[in-house]
Amino acid sequence: MQHRVTLAINLSVLATNYRAVCDIAAPCTVMPVLKANAYGLGVAQIAHALVKAGAPRIAVAEPFEALQLLNLGVPVQILSGILPDEMAEMIAHDVVLPIVSVESAKQLSAAAMAQGKQATVHIKLDTGMGRAGLLWHEAAEALREIVTLPGLNIEGLFTHFPLAYESGSAFTLEQLNRFKQVLAAAQALGLSFRYLHAANSDAINNAPEACSSPFNLVRCGINLHGAFDAAGSLRIPLKPVLTLTTRLTQVRTLPAGTPIGYGHTYCTTRPLRVGTVCAGYADGLPLALSNRGHVLIRGTSAPILGRISMDYLTVSLEDVPDATVGDTVTLLGRDGMHEIRVQDWANIKGTHAYDIICSIGSRVQRTCC
Repeated sequence: MQHRVTLAINLSVLATNYRAVCDIAAPCTVMPVLKANAYGLGVAQIAHALVKAGAPRIAVAEPFEALQLLNLGVPVQILSGILPDEMAEMIAHDVVLPIVSVESAKQLSAAAMAQGKQATVHIKLDTGMGRAGLLWHEAAEALREIVTLPGLNIEGLFTHFPLAYESGSAFTLEQLNRFKQVLAAAQALGLSFRYLHAANSDAINNAPEACSSPFNLVRCGINLHGAFDAAGSLRIPLKPVLTLTTRLTQVRTLPAGTPIGYGHTYCTTRPLRVGTVCAGYADGLPLALSNRGHVLIRGTSAPILGRISMDYLTVSLEDVPDATVGDTVTLLGRDGMHEIRVQDWANIKGTHAYDIICSIGSRVQRTCC
């Protein structure tokens, strides 16, 4: 039995997108960010494809994600905070770890010394995200203490942007200035860093200052999948890697005055040929597409009628008179001259591409091609 809903991931396009990001971000090195199972797409094959394409290291969010990627032959780095009971195992596996406070630095130092090892670490600065890291105006004092701790190979210094999707953001530029102030204080203490990084996908597009000296590393997640935050600009030639498809499960003609779906939010005004599509919000379709979105059948747009259900949706087949049960229905991707993009769904839902990709349901079959 085949899955009704299939998500196809084009690894060749993924590699092309990676190389396109490398070209734009040069001379910085590009580190793919594959947290949350590569945004729910399936991290193993995506990670191997990116390493094959030249990625020198991979970033994730937490320890279980790191453990899945230890066989890649490249460093695996955790960007978020790490808990004390997670440190020993991560150090044993040589995972690159974040320092987000003086206390976490002391704990990592003790855990490394207990194993007779050096823990490779990147110090995280909070320059305005307000989420985690050394507060930038307190960082110089914290660094004086951290630099004295044994068992730490301090490899990098990094920060994160909350507004990099805004092209020319004054706050993002101020964050860069704050970072450089802390860097100068660190250098005065005799600290040097192999990696300095701040840019995420949004900043690569909208803050090129974060892709030039003193920075030599950028982090890229959503752009690898051919998507981006529509609130900003896009300066990278990207192609979508995703195609989400399902099938028509019923075709029939409804008489005028027939209500469709929960809540009866749509009612036919004339006899209308409609199709039932076997996919719903459990598969990742935003409810906001109800009465607003469309699908593609035989290369033709078919508007969604009524409220999307958990497992099904109804579409008009008025412009697809030859549609029949079993036909392929393209939910995301290209069919003929038409294409539905992740950004299209995000715009209708009033969200961003990350939310759409991460919401694709667990019963959807992921395949790589």
